[in-house]
Amino acid sequence: MADWTRERVEERLSEASAVLARLPGPQRRGYFTTWPDVVLTAREIADQAPRPMKVLPSPQAISRMEETITWNRFLSRFHANLVWARADGMPWKHVCHRFGVTRATAVRHWEYALCVITWQLNGREVNRKRGMDYTIERTRKLRWAKPTAGGGSEVA
Repeated sequence: MADWTRERVEERLSEASAVLARLPGPQRRGYFTTWPDVVLTAREIADQAPRPMKVLPSPQAISRMEETITWNRFLSRFHANLVWARADGMPWKHVCHRFGVTRATAVRHWEYALCVITWQLNGREVNRKRGMDYTIERTRKLRWAKPTAGGGSEVA
């Protein structure tokens, strides 16, 4: 897939987090019971609170999730943990407390991490010697660049 944008990367990370949450947990081995199953009457079943059905993700969603998890190799441990905390839906207040930074700093690091992933997926090298603000700004400019009839690009 070409032409990755920061928004598409963010959507894929959120989807991957949701798929990971829907996967069944590991089975415990060694635990069993010799008691017979309890047979419930129709009345007892009707009186029980309904249990939500856990819908398993499709194989395509699992493949996309696995691909998305490999994107962590583009990031430092700090940035990878920050991106996954936000993908899990952790509020900014808790993110700031967990990582020991202010909200503005957390947002800037999160945007930078998304921009690094975007650049890498588009086959571009991220200049690590430049600052975070430079990478974020360059990604914003590239996102709105539209090709014109003359062969150049016009920034909207």
